[in-house]
Amino acid sequence: MRILNLTQSYAPFFEFGGPPAKVRALAEGLARRGHDVTVLTADWGLDRRLASSPKELPAESGPFGRCRVVNGVTAVYLSNWLQYRAASWNPALGRYLRAKLDAFDVVHIFGLYDLLGSRAGAESRKRKIPYVVEPIGMFVPIVRNIWLKRIYHHVWGHKLLTAADAVIATAELERDALLAGGISGEKIHLRRNGVEMPPAFLERGQFRRDLNISQQAKLILFLGRFSRKKSPDLLLRAFAGLGSAGSAGGPEPHLAFVGPDESGMKDRLLQMASQLNVSNRVHFSPALGSQAKWCAYRDADIFVLPSQSENFGNAAAEAVAAGTPVIVTDQCGIAPLLKDLAGLVVRYEEGELRCALRRLLDDAELQARLRKGCEEAVGNLSWEQPVQQMEAIYARLASPV
Repeated sequence: MRILNLTQSYAPFFEFGGPPAKVRALAEGLARRGHDVTVLTADWGLDRRLASSPKELPAESGPFGRCRVVNGVTAVYLSNWLQYRAASWNPALGRYLRAKLDAFDVVHIFGLYDLLGSRAGAESRKRKIPYVVEPIGMFVPIVRNIWLKRIYHHVWGHKLLTAADAVIATAELERDALLAGGISGEKIHLRRNGVEMPPAFLERGQFRRDLNISQQAKLILFLGRFSRKKSPDLLLRAFAGLGSAGSAGGPEPHLAFVGPDESGMKDRLLQMASQLNVSNRVHFSPALGSQAKWCAYRDADIFVLPSQSENFGNAAAEAVAAGTPVIVTDQCGIAPLLKDLAGLVVRYEEGELRCALRRLLDDAELQARLRKGCEEAVGNLSWEQPVQQMEAIYARLASPV
């Protein structure tokens, strides 16, 4: 099959969160299975990024933008003429769709609230090419310009989803939201995300050394965008409420926030840490590259994903793959896969989160059991099954009975 993926951000721009890693894993998995996969995405400064990353494969100029082939996947980076946050206007999109779309058997659109997907969906309907939409947790507007998102749904989003040949939900929570929003249950396919593990882990300790955190101190980690939706502020308040006493009389626990800022959340967290008198035990790091990210997971004693809404929770899956117990809210799609096996699940509530933190910090036997459970959980988080599932969905759409 010839498969076209559309995504606002793709490798190597992993600072945009989980979508670039998800799309790459699916695309490369399908390419390994013999399919011709193209990813159409926006150019967020590809040449600059590749120049600073000499191990990355180079890009070439093409009729629609920069282009490169990595692990069997052709990625086309359309030039951004205008951009707002993580959305962009790409004039070459129309030319690409007119020239190339008819050559594909199926189209997979990742995300909402951008012009790439809505335009590709309209062109696919016009040319009667089957297409799949994967909202990646964006279906229900929760934070940031909710009125703009509602306008998007009214103008483009509703038609994009209701006319899709298939809609992908990555967890029961997301499927329920889609059903409540009027999307036909016959179109919705439940397909979890996976996790890509590194070929080998580096020695523990480097992340702590970089942030000057004692190797003996208990370390709680948040890794992701500093956004209202992911609620790092809830975690900070819960952490501050623990007090300064260390577990079993040991060193005081520390908290590390790792990721890109969004809408000034970092400044808010810095101010909160000062007001709560925990600034000396709260640390900040920008988004980390692949190896450094895994060092952070490995150096943490507990990983926390305190989101008020998360269609899956890729970062929690990565933490589990690194052998680190997690705490997630029951609003995270991954929660049922990890509950009492590799982590604890709590309501989206400060007191419950604080109790779970204290429980894990104080109970060495529980932490050891959950660390052991990480090995079992990660066996159920590979990309093999999701890739096979997508292959079957594409094949059915491309060759309807």
